[in-house]
Amino acid sequence: MTSIMTNTAAMAALQTLRSINSDMAEVQDRISSGYRVQTAADNAAYWSIATTMRSDNAALSTVQDALGLGAAKIDTAYAAMNSSIEVVSAIKSKLVAASEPGVDKLKIDKEITELKNQLISAAQSASFSSENWLYNAATAPVGTKSVVASFNRDANGNVSVTTLDFDTSQSMLIDKQNASRGILTRNYDASQLTSPPGTAGARLYHLIGAPATTPIGTTAEVKLTASTTPAEMADMISVVERILNQLTDAGSTLGAITKRIELQEGFIANLMDTIDKGVGRLVDADMNEESTRLKALQTQQQLGIQALSIANTNSENILRLFQQ
Repeated sequence: MTSIMTNTAAMAALQTLRSINSDMAEVQDRISSGYRVQTAADNAAYWSIATTMRSDNAALSTVQDALGLGAAKIDTAYAAMNSSIEVVSAIKSKLVAASEPGVDKLKIDKEITELKNQLISAAQSASFSSENWLYNAATAPVGTKSVVASFNRDANGNVSVTTLDFDTSQSMLIDKQNASRGILTRNYDASQLTSPPGTAGARLYHLIGAPATTPIGTTAEVKLTASTTPAEMADMISVVERILNQLTDAGSTLGAITKRIELQEGFIANLMDTIDKGVGRLVDADMNEESTRLKALQTQQQLGIQALSIANTNSENILRLFQQ
Protein backbone atom coordinates (compact mmCIF):
# COMPACT_ATOMS: atom_id res chain seq x y z
CA MET A 1 0.00 0.00 0.00
CA THR A 2 1.22 3.45 -0.86
CA SER A 3 0.35 6.24 1.59
CA ILE A 4 1.01 9.95 1.54
CA MET A 5 0.63 10.08 5.35
CA THR A 6 3.22 7.46 6.27
CA ASN A 7 6.31 6.90 4.12
CA THR A 8 7.32 3.46 5.33
CA ALA A 9 10.16 3.12 2.83
CA ALA A 10 11.68 6.43 3.90
CA MET A 11 11.39 5.44 7.56
CA ALA A 12 13.20 2.14 6.91
CA ALA A 13 15.89 3.85 4.84
CA LEU A 14 16.37 6.51 7.54
CA GLN A 15 16.67 3.87 10.28
CA THR A 16 19.30 2.02 8.24
CA LEU A 17 21.19 5.26 7.58
CA ARG A 18 21.17 6.11 11.30
CA SER A 19 22.62 2.69 12.13
CA ILE A 20 25.34 3.14 9.50
CA ASN A 21 26.20 6.60 10.81
CA SER A 22 26.38 5.25 14.37
CA ASP A 23 28.73 2.46 13.31
CA MET A 24 30.84 4.94 11.34
CA ALA A 25 31.14 7.24 14.35
CA GLU A 26 32.30 4.29 16.45
CA VAL A 27 34.91 3.24 13.86
CA GLN A 28 36.17 6.80 13.48
CA ASP A 29 36.52 7.08 17.25
CA ARG A 30 38.55 3.84 17.35
CA ILE A 31 40.79 5.07 14.53
CA SER A 32 41.39 8.46 16.14
CA SER A 33 42.03 7.06 19.66
CA GLY A 34 43.68 3.76 18.71
CA TYR A 35 41.46 1.87 21.19
CA ARG A 36 38.54 -0.43 20.61
CA VAL A 37 37.81 -0.38 24.36
CA GLN A 38 38.26 3.21 25.48
CA THR A 39 35.57 3.51 28.15
CA ALA A 40 33.69 1.13 30.43
CA ALA A 41 30.69 1.41 28.11
CA ASP A 42 32.67 -0.24 25.30
CA ASN A 43 33.43 -3.41 27.28
CA ALA A 44 33.17 -3.23 31.06
CA ALA A 45 35.18 -6.40 31.76
CA TYR A 46 38.11 -5.56 29.48
CA TRP A 47 38.12 -1.92 30.57
CA SER A 48 38.30 -2.98 34.25
CA ILE A 49 41.18 -5.39 33.62
CA ALA A 50 43.09 -2.83 31.55
CA THR A 51 42.63 -0.07 34.12
CA THR A 52 43.90 -2.30 36.94
CA MET A 53 46.91 -3.52 35.00
CA ARG A 54 47.83 0.02 33.93
CA SER A 55 47.78 1.01 37.59
CA ASP A 56 50.04 -1.93 38.44
CA ASN A 57 52.41 -0.94 35.66
CA ALA A 58 52.63 2.56 37.11
CA ALA A 59 53.53 1.00 40.47
CA LEU A 60 56.18 -1.17 38.78
CA SER A 61 57.63 1.96 37.20
CA THR A 62 58.06 3.36 40.70
CA VAL A 63 59.72 0.09 41.71
CA GLN A 64 62.20 0.60 38.86
CA ASP A 65 63.07 4.03 40.29
CA ALA A 66 63.48 2.55 43.77
CA LEU A 67 65.75 -0.18 42.42
CA GLY A 68 67.85 2.45 40.70
CA LEU A 69 68.19 4.39 43.95
CA GLY A 70 69.05 1.22 45.87
CA ALA A 71 71.62 0.23 43.25
CA ALA A 72 73.25 3.66 43.55
CA LYS A 73 73.55 3.29 47.33
CA ILE A 74 75.03 -0.20 47.09
CA ASP A 75 77.40 0.81 44.28
CA THR A 76 78.65 3.68 46.44
CA ALA A 77 79.23 1.35 49.39
CA TYR A 78 80.91 -1.23 47.17
CA ALA A 79 83.26 1.33 45.62
CA ALA A 80 84.40 2.48 49.07
CA MET A 81 84.65 -1.12 50.29
CA ASN A 82 86.80 -2.10 47.30
CA SER A 83 89.06 0.88 47.92
CA SER A 84 89.35 -0.08 51.59
CA ILE A 85 90.39 -3.61 50.65
CA GLU A 86 93.20 -2.19 48.53
CA VAL A 87 94.33 0.12 51.35
CA VAL A 88 94.28 -2.64 53.98
CA SER A 89 96.25 -4.85 51.59
CA ALA A 90 98.81 -2.04 51.37
CA ILE A 91 98.96 -1.84 55.17
CA LYS A 92 99.63 -5.59 55.35
CA SER A 93 102.42 -5.18 52.83
CA LYS A 94 103.94 -2.38 54.91
CA LEU A 95 103.86 -4.54 58.03
CA VAL A 96 105.52 -7.40 56.20
CA ALA A 97 108.18 -4.99 54.95
CA ALA A 98 108.71 -3.70 58.51
CA SER A 99 109.48 -7.26 59.62
CA GLU A 100 112.76 -7.07 57.75
CA PRO A 101 115.66 -6.53 60.18
CA GLY A 102 117.22 -3.08 59.99
CA VAL A 103 114.20 -1.37 58.42
CA ASP A 104 113.22 2.05 59.81
CA LYS A 105 109.88 1.18 61.43
CA LEU A 106 109.01 4.80 62.19
CA LYS A 107 109.10 5.79 58.53
CA ILE A 108 106.93 2.84 57.60
CA ASP A 109 104.54 3.79 60.39
CA LYS A 110 104.11 7.23 58.81
CA GLU A 111 103.00 5.51 55.61
CA ILE A 112 100.64 3.28 57.57
CA THR A 113 99.18 6.36 59.32
CA GLU A 114 98.40 7.97 55.97
CA LEU A 115 96.82 4.74 54.77
CA LYS A 116 94.61 4.74 57.88
CA ASN A 117 93.57 8.32 57.12
CA GLN A 118 92.65 7.16 53.63
CA LEU A 119 90.46 4.42 55.12
CA ILE A 120 88.66 7.00 57.26
CA SER A 121 88.19 9.28 54.26
CA ALA A 122 86.83 6.46 52.10
CA ALA A 123 84.36 5.38 54.79
CA GLN A 124 83.15 8.94 55.41
CA SER A 125 82.72 9.62 51.69
CA ALA A 126 80.62 6.50 51.02
CA SER A 127 77.36 8.42 51.32
CA PHE A 128 74.51 8.54 48.83
CA SER A 129 71.17 10.25 49.45
CA SER A 130 72.26 10.97 53.05
CA GLU A 131 72.84 7.27 53.76
CA ASN A 132 76.22 5.80 54.64
CA TRP A 133 76.50 2.06 55.15
CA LEU A 134 80.22 2.11 56.05
CA TYR A 135 80.56 4.95 58.56
CA ASN A 136 78.43 5.72 61.60
CA ALA A 137 78.77 8.62 64.02
CA ALA A 138 75.34 8.23 65.64
CA THR A 139 74.63 6.51 68.92
CA ALA A 140 72.27 3.99 67.36
CA PRO A 141 73.52 1.49 64.77
CA VAL A 142 72.60 2.05 61.14
CA GLY A 143 70.71 -1.27 61.18
CA THR A 144 69.08 -3.06 58.27
CA LYS A 145 68.40 -1.14 55.08
CA SER A 146 65.69 -2.13 52.62
CA VAL A 147 65.38 -1.60 48.87
CA VAL A 148 61.93 -1.89 47.24
CA ALA A 149 62.27 -4.80 44.81
CA SER A 150 58.80 -5.65 43.48
CA PHE A 151 55.07 -4.90 43.50
CA ASN A 152 52.88 -8.02 43.68
CA ARG A 153 49.17 -8.81 43.23
CA ASP A 154 47.86 -12.22 44.27
CA ALA A 155 44.93 -14.22 42.91
CA ASN A 156 42.54 -12.50 45.34
CA GLY A 157 43.56 -9.02 44.23
CA ASN A 158 45.59 -8.28 47.36
CA VAL A 159 48.74 -6.24 46.74
CA SER A 160 52.09 -6.31 48.53
CA VAL A 161 55.59 -4.87 48.20
CA THR A 162 58.73 -7.04 48.29
CA THR A 163 62.01 -5.62 49.56
CA LEU A 164 65.68 -6.57 49.43
CA ASP A 165 67.20 -6.24 52.90
CA PHE A 166 70.84 -5.64 53.78
CA ASP A 167 72.26 -5.73 57.30
CA THR A 168 74.77 -2.88 57.43
CA SER A 169 76.54 -4.51 60.39
CA GLN A 170 78.21 -6.69 57.74
CA SER A 171 79.71 -3.67 55.96
CA MET A 172 80.23 -1.08 58.73
CA LEU A 173 83.89 -0.05 58.67
CA ILE A 174 84.03 2.64 61.33
CA ASP A 175 81.64 3.28 64.21
CA LYS A 176 82.58 6.34 66.24
CA GLN A 177 80.22 5.52 69.10
CA ASN A 178 80.78 1.79 69.48
CA ALA A 179 84.08 0.38 68.26
CA SER A 180 82.79 -3.20 68.33
CA ARG A 181 80.36 -2.38 65.50
CA GLY A 182 83.09 -1.43 63.01
CA ILE A 183 85.33 -3.84 61.10
CA LEU A 184 88.25 -1.41 61.31
CA THR A 185 87.62 -0.26 64.89
CA ARG A 186 86.73 -3.43 66.77
CA ASN A 187 89.24 -5.45 68.80
CA TYR A 188 90.80 -8.64 67.44
CA ASP A 189 92.51 -11.20 69.64
CA ALA A 190 95.78 -12.08 67.96
CA SER A 191 96.20 -15.08 70.26
CA GLN A 192 93.16 -16.70 68.63
CA LEU A 193 94.46 -16.09 65.11
CA THR A 194 97.50 -18.33 65.47
CA SER A 195 97.52 -22.05 64.83
CA PRO A 196 96.99 -23.57 67.32
CA PRO A 197 95.29 -20.73 69.26
CA GLY A 198 97.28 -19.48 72.22
CA THR A 199 96.25 -19.98 75.83
CA ALA A 200 98.43 -17.41 77.57
CA GLY A 201 95.80 -14.65 77.43
CA ALA A 202 94.23 -12.26 74.93
CA ARG A 203 96.41 -9.98 72.83
CA LEU A 204 93.95 -7.39 71.52
CA TYR A 205 94.57 -5.09 68.57
CA HIS A 206 92.51 -2.63 66.55
CA LEU A 207 93.38 -0.91 63.28
CA ILE A 208 91.70 2.49 63.76
CA GLY A 209 91.10 4.01 67.16
CA ALA A 210 87.53 4.60 68.34
CA PRO A 211 85.87 4.51 71.77
CA ALA A 212 85.41 0.93 72.92
CA THR A 213 82.19 0.40 74.84
CA THR A 214 83.17 -2.94 76.33
CA PRO A 215 86.98 -3.28 76.24
CA ILE A 216 88.35 -6.67 77.17
CA GLY A 217 91.84 -6.50 78.54
CA THR A 218 94.35 -4.09 77.05
CA THR A 219 93.92 -3.22 73.40
CA ALA A 220 96.68 -1.84 71.21
CA GLU A 221 96.48 -0.02 67.90
CA VAL A 222 98.17 -1.51 64.87
CA LYS A 223 101.04 0.93 65.00
CA LEU A 224 104.81 0.63 64.65
CA THR A 225 107.38 2.05 67.05
CA ALA A 226 111.12 1.71 67.25
CA SER A 227 110.65 -0.89 69.98
CA THR A 228 108.03 -3.04 68.23
CA THR A 229 109.07 -6.67 68.69
CA PRO A 230 108.90 -9.41 66.03
CA ALA A 231 106.15 -11.13 68.07
CA GLU A 232 104.06 -7.95 68.09
CA MET A 233 104.70 -7.53 64.39
CA ALA A 234 103.43 -11.06 63.75
CA ASP A 235 100.30 -10.33 65.82
CA MET A 236 99.61 -7.15 63.83
CA ILE A 237 100.00 -8.98 60.52
CA SER A 238 97.57 -11.67 61.70
CA VAL A 239 95.03 -9.05 62.80
CA VAL A 240 95.28 -7.11 59.53
CA GLU A 241 94.87 -10.36 57.61
CA ARG A 242 91.70 -11.08 59.62
CA ILE A 243 90.38 -7.59 58.86
CA LEU A 244 91.14 -8.09 55.18
CA ASN A 245 89.14 -11.34 55.17
CA GLN A 246 86.15 -9.60 56.74
CA LEU A 247 86.34 -6.75 54.22
CA THR A 248 86.45 -9.30 51.40
CA ASP A 249 83.35 -11.06 52.78
CA ALA A 250 81.52 -7.73 53.05
CA GLY A 251 82.50 -6.82 49.49
CA SER A 252 81.22 -10.19 48.26
CA THR A 253 77.88 -9.61 49.97
CA LEU A 254 77.53 -6.15 48.43
CA GLY A 255 78.45 -7.56 45.01
CA ALA A 256 75.85 -10.33 45.32
CA ILE A 257 73.12 -7.80 46.17
CA THR A 258 74.20 -5.62 43.24
CA LYS A 259 73.80 -8.61 40.91
CA ARG A 260 70.38 -9.39 42.40
CA ILE A 261 69.24 -5.82 41.79
CA GLU A 262 70.45 -5.98 38.17
CA LEU A 263 68.47 -9.18 37.62
CA GLN A 264 65.40 -7.68 39.27
CA GLU A 265 65.64 -4.54 37.14
CA GLY A 266 65.72 -6.68 34.00
CA PHE A 267 62.76 -8.75 35.22
CA ILE A 268 60.69 -5.67 36.09
CA ALA A 269 61.37 -4.16 32.65
CA ASN A 270 60.30 -7.39 30.91
CA LEU A 271 57.24 -7.70 33.15
CA MET A 272 56.11 -4.16 32.33
CA ASP A 273 56.49 -4.85 28.60
CA THR A 274 54.48 -8.07 28.95
CA ILE A 275 51.69 -6.29 30.81
CA ASP A 276 51.60 -3.56 28.16
CA LYS A 277 51.27 -6.18 25.42
CA GLY A 278 48.56 -8.03 27.36
CA VAL A 279 46.53 -4.86 27.87
CA GLY A 280 47.01 -3.97 24.21
CA ARG A 281 45.51 -7.28 23.12
CA LEU A 282 42.40 -6.47 25.15
CA VAL A 283 41.76 -2.84 24.29
CA ASP A 284 43.82 -1.79 21.24
CA ALA A 285 42.07 -1.36 17.91
CA ASP A 286 43.18 -3.33 14.86
CA MET A 287 43.85 -0.43 12.51
CA ASN A 288 43.81 -2.61 9.38
CA GLU A 289 40.43 -4.00 10.32
CA GLU A 290 39.01 -0.64 11.34
CA SER A 291 40.17 1.14 8.18
CA THR A 292 38.66 -1.61 6.02
CA ARG A 293 35.42 -1.39 7.98
CA LEU A 294 35.38 2.41 7.63
CA LYS A 295 35.67 2.10 3.85
CA ALA A 296 32.75 -0.36 3.79
CA LEU A 297 30.62 1.89 6.00
CA GLN A 298 31.33 4.88 3.79
CA THR A 299 30.01 2.87 0.82
CA GLN A 300 26.95 1.77 2.85
CA GLN A 301 26.36 5.39 3.86
CA GLN A 302 26.30 6.53 0.24
CA LEU A 303 23.89 3.71 -0.65
CA GLY A 304 21.73 4.56 2.36
CA ILE A 305 21.50 8.20 1.28
CA GLN A 306 20.49 7.10 -2.21
CA ALA A 307 17.89 4.70 -0.75
CA LEU A 308 16.45 7.49 1.38
CA SER A 309 16.34 9.77 -1.63
CA ILE A 310 14.50 7.14 -3.67
CA ALA A 311 12.02 6.52 -0.81
CA ASN A 312 11.27 10.24 -0.61
CA THR A 313 10.39 10.36 -4.33
CA ASN A 314 7.35 8.08 -3.82
CA SER A 315 5.20 11.07 -2.87
CA GLU A 316 6.23 12.85 -6.07
CA ASN A 317 5.22 9.79 -8.11
CA ILE A 318 1.73 9.86 -6.53
CA LEU A 319 1.45 13.57 -7.34
CA ARG A 320 2.22 12.89 -11.01
CA LEU A 321 -0.67 10.37 -11.09
CA PHE A 322 -3.10 13.09 -10.08
CA GLN A 323 -1.62 15.52 -12.57
CA GLN A 324 -2.38 13.07 -15.42
